[in-house]
Formats: sequence, structure tokens, C-alpha cells
Amino acid sequence: MARAKSAGSSGGRTQDAIALLKADHRQVEEWFEQFEKARNDDRKQELATQICNALKVHTTIEEEIFYPAFLEATDDTDIHHEAEVEHNGAKKLIAEIEGSSPEDEYFDAKVKVLSEMIKHHVKEEEKSGGMFSEARDSDMDLDALGEQLAARKAELEGQSEDDDDVPPPRGQKERSQPGRSMKSGR
Repeated sequence: MARAKSAGSSGGRTQDAIALLKADHRQVEEWFEQFEKARNDDRKQELATQICNALKVHTTIEEEIFYPAFLEATDDTDIHHEAEVEHNGAKKLIAEIEGSSPEDEYFDAKVKVLSEMIKHHVKEEEKSGGMFSEARDSDMDLDALGEQLAARKAELEGQSEDDDDVPPPRGQKERSQPGRSMKSGR
């Protein structure tokens, strides 16, 4: 397998896995900033929906494709498990946000806390010695993973246009913490 070092995208549009995931991070950060400045309830609802949908797609592609490849290449269970636990916490809050609206007195607070959770998660993934750094130093084929992530992301985004729910991961057993169900909260 080729080293994870990538000189950029080959053949045009396709990003390597880390570039794609970082682009998702930047987009959601931008929407969180817009939410903080929004004064209109309709705009807040629109942004919260965009944020939740994007995060559901992002967590799905990470959990289905990137995290298993990372774990296989690095055997770093500490970083992997922490990322999975952070995803589980975010998913619960996403479900609460989706089940409410700007009329809910806790709506803004829930979106703010989700923003803080995501900022922490992104910092952990992107920091020196974090998941992305370890992935770059491993034998992961980040270009091939980028193609897989992009294809799955497009598939999920196409489905979410028809249906607001992102389906559970294909061909994988449901992951859960002891005593916790991933399907709870909806």
C-alpha cells in the first residue's frame, strides 16, 4: 500500500481523506458562526438543520470508512475510542436539536453546546499527534479513502434530500457502549 503522504488531489476533484474531512469541519464551523449571529428563528432553524444533517453524514462516513481504516493501520485504540465516544455524545445532542425548534427555550443552548463539542472533537482530530497526524504517518492510502469517503458522502447526501434521516451504517453491526443503544434518542 502506498504511504499516506499525498501531494494533493490527483486527477482533479477528488480530495484525500483528511482534506475532505477537514473541509467538512470548516463548513460546519462556518454554519455554527452564522447560527450565533442569526436573529431570525427561521434562519436559526435552517442553519441548525444544515449543521445536524452535515454532522450526521460526516460521522457516518468517518465511522464506516475512516475510523476502521485508521484503527487497522495504527492500532491506536485510545484515539479511536475517544473519537467514537465523542461521536456518540454529539449524536444524542443532534437528536435533541432535531426534535426541537427555536421556540424551545433550550434550542440555542443545545446548538451552542453542540458547537463546543464539535470544536473539541475537531481539535483532537487535527492537532499534532492527533488522529489525522497519525493517519498521515501511517500506511493508509488517503487518496483511495478520500474517494470512498466522497462517494459515500454523496450517497448519504442524496438520501438526506429525500429523507432527513441518515441511514445506519451499511454492513456493520451497531456499535454501542455497554448498556447504551445507538438508536436511542429518536
